[in-house]
Amino acid sequence: MLTSATPEFIATLTASLGADIVRPDAAPYLREPRGRYQGQGVVLAPRTTQEVAQIVQACAAARVGIIPYSGGTGLVGGQVMEAGPVPVILSLERMTRLRASYPRENVLVVDAGMILSDVQAAAADIDRLFPLSLASQGSARIGGLLATNAGGVNVLRYGNARAQVLGIEAVLADGSILNGLTRLRKDNTGYDLRDLLIGSEGSLGIITGAALRLSPRPAVTGVAMMAVPSPAAALDLLSLAGQVAGESVSAFELIHRQGFDFLAETGPEIKVPFTEIPEWSVLIEVGLAQGASAQGVLETLFEQGVVAGLVTDGVIAQSDAQAQALWFIRENIPEANRRIGSVSSHDISLPLSAIPEFIERGPSVLAQVGAFRINCFGHLGDGNLHYNVFPLPGQDRNLHADKRSVVKSAVHDLVAEYGGSMSAEHGIGRLKVSDLETYGDPVKLATMRAIKAALDPSGIMNPGAVLRAG
Repeated sequence: MLTSATPEFIATLTASLGADIVRPDAAPYLREPRGRYQGQGVVLAPRTTQEVAQIVQACAAARVGIIPYSGGTGLVGGQVMEAGPVPVILSLERMTRLRASYPRENVLVVDAGMILSDVQAAAADIDRLFPLSLASQGSARIGGLLATNAGGVNVLRYGNARAQVLGIEAVLADGSILNGLTRLRKDNTGYDLRDLLIGSEGSLGIITGAALRLSPRPAVTGVAMMAVPSPAAALDLLSLAGQVAGESVSAFELIHRQGFDFLAETGPEIKVPFTEIPEWSVLIEVGLAQGASAQGVLETLFEQGVVAGLVTDGVIAQSDAQAQALWFIRENIPEANRRIGSVSSHDISLPLSAIPEFIERGPSVLAQVGAFRINCFGHLGDGNLHYNVFPLPGQDRNLHADKRSVVKSAVHDLVAEYGGSMSAEHGIGRLKVSDLETYGDPVKLATMRAIKAALDPSGIMNPGAVLRAG
């Protein structure tokens, strides 16, 4: 049984760590981006791994729950706890050091509180690329990104967050420090605790530092947006892109015209690259070595796509500004979605070949629940779709509040039918705990619970996230 973080408990910590360890205004830490959860807790902001360990030791002794807080950008409620004994919210915001840089090794060692865009800039300073890239990179922090095994637009070429990490430092549930900041490419010495903690959403320990793997910066990049007749054609174009460009394709994003319509309805204002907005389009980026022509690769892809009946229109960026304008469209679709207000949003993944049929069947499945608009877009290259369901024009999403769970179940049931996942890159948090229980493999769930019990027997680490609190 957990207990609350009482004033007396906090006073004991401030006596040893200083009064400034407590953030005086907890309100910003108690909300999540979609506004569906309102949390509770006392916010502590340690400066070092040792201070994190001291806080965790105290919480373990008093059986006080700990909610790790990174950038607060998570979309599944993993950073907020609505009810139960008052927890400590442990914020990494003061742990932002670049600990070390090893250009010859293509490695940065960073504090877990470092903001993603700052990590990207530090990599650029040594002419390297940290390829993890997503819309919230100006506020998302490395610890949270690793805790959720974040994805983003470059997974097709570089992999999820887990693939960008050589080693981690973490504080476990008893306050002990896992000193795993190795820079080794090969280390076959038993269980891989790094990969266990990455993606565990703070339910097994708190990541406090990471040794990050960098990549060479492409000498030239090219961006294009091409209209396609259907998702099936987009999938065939992805295959063709692999033949034409090889492994240089870093992003391949599927966009439905509903995204353009929402942007027109709510802003921000965009420059539409087509005379007539197509039903479906794809945004493609390639990155090539010195001496190659990204423009030439994209022109060849466009020409061969037209001949094959896979492309009906398109634009190839002729400058960095034009490339940024194309990416601006894709990056602001989630903001337009937020302004419209979804009935239910879904972060799903499917086997690539199943995507066209899933998209075709989705509207008829949802029509059995009610009348909705669907905005389907996402990372086609790795099978990750953001399949979001909205009210009809003029309707407020709260009109359909009683249908939210039915809509979610209808979408996730269809995903399961095709062997997909109801959580592709956002994690489980608290929002999807029941979904994991419904769709997860029973043996996997039993193993996860056994690991949780072994590493966190008192259940203080992000209680109720990923696994239901006992």
